[in-house]
Formats: sequence, structure tokens, C-alpha cells
Amino acid sequence: MSRSVQALAYARPSALTAEKGSSLLGLETSGGLTPVGPEAHPTFFAGFLSSPQAAARGLLAVADVAAARYYQRTLRASLDPVVTANGDRLRFESFSGCCGVYARLDVLPEGLDGADTGHGTTNVDVNNPLREALSRMTGDEPLHLRVGPDELAVTTLDGPVVEKKVPLPDRWLRGFAESQVVTAGFDLRAELSAAEAVRFLRSLPRTATTGAGAGGRAPLWVVPAGRTLRPTTRPVPGAVCLPGPERLSALQRVLRHATGLRVYGPAGHDGAATAGAWEVTLPGMRLTLTLSPEPSRGFSGEGGVLEALATDEAAADAELVSVLLSWEPLIDVADLAAQSGLSTQRVRAALVRLGTAGRVGYDAADAAYFHRELPYDARRAERHNPRLAAARTLLADGAVLLHTPTAAGAGTDAGTATVRSGERRYQVREAAGGVLGCTCQWWADYRGRRGPCKHALAVRMARRDQAATPPAATPTNPTATAAGDTR
Repeated sequence: MSRSVQALAYARPSALTAEKGSSLLGLETSGGLTPVGPEAHPTFFAGFLSSPQAAARGLLAVADVAAARYYQRTLRASLDPVVTANGDRLRFESFSGCCGVYARLDVLPEGLDGADTGHGTTNVDVNNPLREALSRMTGDEPLHLRVGPDELAVTTLDGPVVEKKVPLPDRWLRGFAESQVVTAGFDLRAELSAAEAVRFLRSLPRTATTGAGAGGRAPLWVVPAGRTLRPTTRPVPGAVCLPGPERLSALQRVLRHATGLRVYGPAGHDGAATAGAWEVTLPGMRLTLTLSPEPSRGFSGEGGVLEALATDEAAADAELVSVLLSWEPLIDVADLAAQSGLSTQRVRAALVRLGTAGRVGYDAADAAYFHRELPYDARRAERHNPRLAAARTLLADGAVLLHTPTAAGAGTDAGTATVRSGERRYQVREAAGGVLGCTCQWWADYRGRRGPCKHALAVRMARRDQAATPPAATPTNPTATAAGDTR
């Protein structure tokens, strides 16, 4: 697995301390990006939380996911959650070590009290002593939240006193990008009251059953039934996939504060397992867990961003759209289209491309993108994506042959191509809606559910190059276009 190591330097450890009549939750920040550029220890918020206990447990749930692996549990995971300040709210995000669960706690404007919220993105230190202190919180005394160091700490400290070396696998970055693409296709599928939400979530197993996630057990489905959800083993119409229900265990942290449960998923399915988002609503907050289609299948391999990565047009559009982003909590696609002069379709493709660098996320509750800046090289996901790299190799090796229709049988070969890969040759054909199908095993297994195969990607890039190359001039010859010419 390709990975790099990122040094996260904090001015001091995050801590929960007692103040006169309240507690102070001091979350220390590492280097991050703000509207004025990079800062060593940015400060995003200093004020009170409207629902202290719910916020503490929501933050613990995000930290639980960051420290967990729901598949191959013998390997440890360690990644400090990311916090983004969007001017009116704070978003705490994490990804599980296996890349199959994405967690986000949105502390909304009504959940914050007494201060303005800044703009920017950074990692926050959630250490074991802090986790223990948050777990012990009782009562509902005021909780003062500070995200970032105070001025006194900045001026008196000579430098960072806490430093973590965090391994960042490239598949984690791809997971952030792919989960954003997946959730952008979700609709609200079910909504439960607080009582029904607690009853349903507490009925789920907290540990994996034998064979689950290893291909030996069919995924669980749930279907709305009155005011609750009914489990079913068959993907009946209206059902939502719940693969690996034990992966929702982090939601147990906040159930006593839940005001409801919303479930999001794709509008339709062909019976195959799908991803889904499970959102517990809290006073002034939302805690959302998005699950990959299988416990053994991380978001990083879903392939939803490959089409955008394979086009130069999306790259140029992304550069234009990126300068128009300004840490919006909700990105208005129509407004971006008007400002940039691009169609809404091209703006959405540009946002997908920006998501591969961690610069854009998607909030299913608001059905809108939001701006953040993760500390990743914009070309990193593209450079290390196996299918994209393989497609570029096929193209560079001249392995792609685009077919042109003959005059006698115009249209018979239109939209087809042959790709040589090793000792085999694969036929790529364009289906309805512009989707490229292939005769390879990948397409036979997934039928486009996990993005295009490397052969289809190579054909897409070859067509793009062909369209960008002006046709060679040919001399006029009346006999060349006579009936029966089959060149």
C-alpha cells in the first residue's frame, strides 16, 4: 500500500480542563489552510457549545472511527480527525483505517454560542487522556470550546511540544474523494423519530458475524415499515442496504441525545450491495456515518472519480472553479456556473476533481457540496490511482485501436474500440448514456458499479486526444467519394 508520513505538530496536547462554573475543551490544531494562507496553529472558534454532552460524545464517535478498522482488525489505525470551519459551523471528519467508514460531526450554527466561527481546515489532536476526560463528562454544565491555541499560548511557547508522525495511505485520500462522489447520488430514504431510532440502532449487532465482509454472507437490507425500519435479506423495492451493521457502533455514543435518524441511499439498485449514509440528528448537530458497500471494500476503490481525472477539460475547469471557492458551508452550483461561465454539468465535474485533492466534500442532509482544504498534493490521488495509471500506460503503449464506421455499413462499428492488454484483446463499446462497456472480467463483475475499467478509461482518453487533434488535410478527389468506396 502506497503511503507517506505527515508530521502533525501541536502547540500542546488537547485537554478538557475545569474553569469557574464551566469546563474548557481545548482542541489543539496542527498546520492548516485559512483564507490568508497556511498557518502553523490556526484558531477557528472560541465560544460555548449549546449541548455540551452531545457534542462531547459526537466528537468521541468521530475519534472512534478514526482509530478503528472494521476489516482486518489486527492492524492499527491512527489519524487525527480533520476540522473545517465554514464561517457558520464546524465540521469534524474522520475515516476508518480500512477506508470503509466515513464519519462527520456537523456542529451547526444553533449548536455554537458566543463567538464567530472562522474559516479553514486543519487536523485536531484527540489524544487518549482527552478521550477519557470526555467520556467522564456528566451533568450539563457549560462547555467552553476552543479550536486552536489562545494568544497567550502562541506568544509564550517557543515551538511545538507535541508532534505525531501519522502514516497517510494514499487510499485514504481516494476514500475521501470517492465518498463525496457516492453521497452526491443519495436521496433521503427513511426518517425515524428519536424513540424508533434508538430502538432500531440498539437492535443491531456490535460485532461482525462469522463470514460477514468476507464474501460468505449476503448484505443486510432494511425497508421502511410504518414508523420504523424492518430488516430483510432481500433487496426489495425501497430497501436500503446496510452492509456490516456492526460498523454503525460509533452511533451508540450519542443515542441518549438523539432527536431522530435519517437514512440516505441511492434512488435505485439492481440487487447488488450499495453504500448508505446514516445520520443521527442531535440538538444543534448532526452525526453521520457513511458505509461502503461491503465491510471488506473501502471507498478508495469505487472508481467514481476516474472519469473526471481522465479529462483535461475537468482539470482546467477545476482550476477555474477553485479560485471561486471561499470556504462556503454550502456551495451553490448554479452560482458557480454563473460566475465561471461553465455549465452546471461541467461545474459538478470540476467539483469531483477538486474532491480528489480533499478540497470539496458533500453533505447529504443539505444536498450540497462544501469547501475544505486537506493537506494533500492535488496530483497525489491521480498519480497513485492504479486503474488510471494502467489506462495511461495502455494509451502510451499504443494498445488502443479506435474503430471508424465504413461507408457501406455506417454505424456498425461506431463507438467501438479494441484494447490490447497483455496477450488478450478486449472490445470496448459505448452503450446508452455514453457509458463504455467492456468484455473484460472487471466489467462482467461490476457492470459499471465501481467506475470504468482501465480499458474503457484508455479508450476515453484516446477519443479525447483524437478530438483534440485537427484532421489532416486531404486533396479533393471526386472519385474518392463515389458510391461503393469502402475506405
